[in-house]
Amino acid sequence: MPKPSIAVTGATGYIGGRLVPRLLDAGYTVHCLVRSCRKLQDRPWSDHPNLVVIQLDLSDEKALLTALKNCSVAYYLVHSMISAGNEYADHDLKLATTFANTAKQAGVERIIYLGGLGETGAGLSEHLTSRRAVEKALIDSGVPVTSLRAAMIIGSGSASFEILRYLVQRLPIMITPKWVSTPCQPIAVRNVLGYLTGVLEHPETAGRVFDIGGPEVLGYREIMNIMAEELHLPRRIIIPIPILTPLLSSYWIHLVTPLSKDIARPLAEGLKNPVVAREDSITKIIPQELLTVRQAIKAARSKTADGQVETSWSMAGPIEGDPHWAGGTVFQDVREVQIDAPPHAVFQAVSLLGGDHGWYSAKYLWSLRGWMDRLVGGPGIRRGRLHPDRLGYGEALDFWRVVGIERDKSLLLRAEMKLPGVAVLEFCIKPTAQSSSCNLKQIAKFQPKGLLGILYWYSVLPFHHFVFRGMLEGIKTQAEKFATGQEHPTPHEIPEPIR
Repeated sequence: MPKPSIAVTGATGYIGGRLVPRLLDAGYTVHCLVRSCRKLQDRPWSDHPNLVVIQLDLSDEKALLTALKNCSVAYYLVHSMISAGNEYADHDLKLATTFANTAKQAGVERIIYLGGLGETGAGLSEHLTSRRAVEKALIDSGVPVTSLRAAMIIGSGSASFEILRYLVQRLPIMITPKWVSTPCQPIAVRNVLGYLTGVLEHPETAGRVFDIGGPEVLGYREIMNIMAEELHLPRRIIIPIPILTPLLSSYWIHLVTPLSKDIARPLAEGLKNPVVAREDSITKIIPQELLTVRQAIKAARSKTADGQVETSWSMAGPIEGDPHWAGGTVFQDVREVQIDAPPHAVFQAVSLLGGDHGWYSAKYLWSLRGWMDRLVGGPGIRRGRLHPDRLGYGEALDFWRVVGIERDKSLLLRAEMKLPGVAVLEFCIKPTAQSSSCNLKQIAKFQPKGLLGILYWYSVLPFHHFVFRGMLEGIKTQAEKFATGQEHPTPHEIPEPIR
């Protein structure tokens, strides 16, 4: 008997991007409902015969109704990553209500939702309150809902894992809020996926809410100590003080880790709430080996070290379109070099940009620019990259985002740093008459916003000689090494921690 068709929202996000290939492997036909089809084009499973990718806006009821037709189950894995201000909760609630009501019209038999673990009633953080409101909106539609509530999810590329790793690596002594003693029941991402896929095979889970967690209840202090041990670092000195607010904590997380303050704030606010499973009935329905915190951290570090991170927190969210260059001043820095290497070797060298590899030249200037960006609320250069030697559309690359990619031909990066204007960096590869060589053109464009933007361009122009020319020469050298077989992409390495 053929398996039913499944709709998945949030397929470009952290959990959704891991769930879809597992559903495909299990034999389901999967309809991915996404804002941008291009964000899935580089996934290893993007050409699977049972995959249907549908580009739409979830607020478009007509398009959503068409997309959900003939799907018996729908996963709702959508929530705002940047949970700041009052608008995000209203937006998330409106989207969930539209989705649930449309799913009912389309004849969807069940909705599966991943929400947040936490005590009910007053005192919940805004983030957890929003998750509960979304859950209620889905249930109120009348479609049977299976709701899984999770606390901290530990896995390679998860926001929680990155916060833990960077805090412990960089801070031998930590002054923390009093939430370091708040009880928490973390769960490994593989166990979350085990439950998300497992409930499909158990119809008795429809119309129920389940708490999911790992086998341990620990305070955040204990979790950080385990992380330190797994990083082979001395035990960190943790000093809790009551005056540190979630807002101040979010700024501190922003400065020390790759996460922005807007993403860190809801996470920091949620730390005040005990997040412990109140019942464990799901473990009897879907038995699986639950990883301890230590095992989950080991697994995440292993994936990171091997360059096998499937998805990352930084991949979620919308991508701004290309800037409209017409009708305004556009500054350009154009450089070109001929390289004795075929296009595929040049593209391979270009694809090493960012992360632990760096930007080929002016390391300290890049680091300084990254720190300046962090101080004013930008992403800085700590977001790294997903894989050590390949890039995909939509991937975050330090303070850049891949907004255009054509294998062996071009790469387009758009700056996400705080700037008085819009900046892009483009690499174009053109074969020459000789098959063993090609030209690489590097184009930096900047559209200033007002006088401040113009002043910014001229202030950084003197550094372009060191930064952009050095980068171009570094790419040339690396490409020629690849072409002659002198060097191959090196495996990903975790940066040396501060001891």
